[in-house]
Amino acid sequence: MSFLAMARAAGDAVAELVSPTRCVGCEQPGELVCEECRASLPWVEQRLACPVCGAPYGFLTCTECRGDWPARATVAALGFRGTPARMVTCLKDAHELRLAPVMAAAMLCALEEASAWPGADGAPRFDVAATDAVCFVPATAEAFGRRGFDHMELVARPLAAQLGLPLADVLVRGAARDQRALGREERAGNLAGTMRAVGDVSGARLLLLDDVATTGASIAEAVRSLEGRGAASVTACVLARVW
Repeated sequence: MSFLAMARAAGDAVAELVSPTRCVGCEQPGELVCEECRASLPWVEQRLACPVCGAPYGFLTCTECRGDWPARATVAALGFRGTPARMVTCLKDAHELRLAPVMAAAMLCALEEASAWPGADGAPRFDVAATDAVCFVPATAEAFGRRGFDHMELVARPLAAQLGLPLADVLVRGAARDQRALGREERAGNLAGTMRAVGDVSGARLLLLDDVATTGASIAEAVRSLEGRGAASVTACVLARVW
C-alpha cells in the first residue's frame, strides 16, 4: 500500500471514530443504507411503469405525463419518498459523497430491468448497445459554488463506467429559482432557456441522468438543448420519480 493510500485510510478511520457512519434512512450506525432500509426501498417495477415518463403503474394509462414528456423514454429506479428522498438530500446538502456510487448502482439496476421492456416507440426503454454516451443535468453555478461539487456528475461517472460508455459533460446551466416550491407550469417557465449544450452531440444517442423527476421540466430543458445541438435521441434515467 502506498503512503498516500495509508494516509487516506488512516484519515477515514479517524473520521469514522469522530463521526460514525449512519444509515441515511433510519440513522442507525453502521452503513450508509442499512439492510433493513435496503429491503424496504420503493423500487419501481419497470414492467408496470409508464414507458414514457417512468411513473409507477402507468404502463396502460399514465396520469402523470399525459403523453407529453420530453425524453423518448424515462427510467426511474425508485419512488421519491423515505430513504431515496433522504439519499438525494444527504448527497446534495449534507455532502455525503459516498452516496453517489450507491445511487449509480440503483439506477443501473433499473436500466438493466427496463432493457427488457418496450418504450412508446417499440424499442427497448434502454439499450446500452444503442447508446453513445452518458450525460447529466448539471447543477447551477450558484449551487456548484455553494456545494463545491456537481452531485449528478459524481453519480454519472461511476454509472458511465459500469455501462462502459463515455461521459459527455456537455450541458451548462444558468441561474433559476429553486424548483421544489413551484407548480408544473411554473417549473417549466422557471427553467426555460437556462440550459445549453456546449459540446458537439450531432447524431449522438444519449442517456441523460438526473436525481429526481417531478414534472419533467429539468429533463425537458436538457433534451431541448441536446436536440438543438443535433442529438439523435435522448433517453432519461432518474434515481427517483415523484407521482
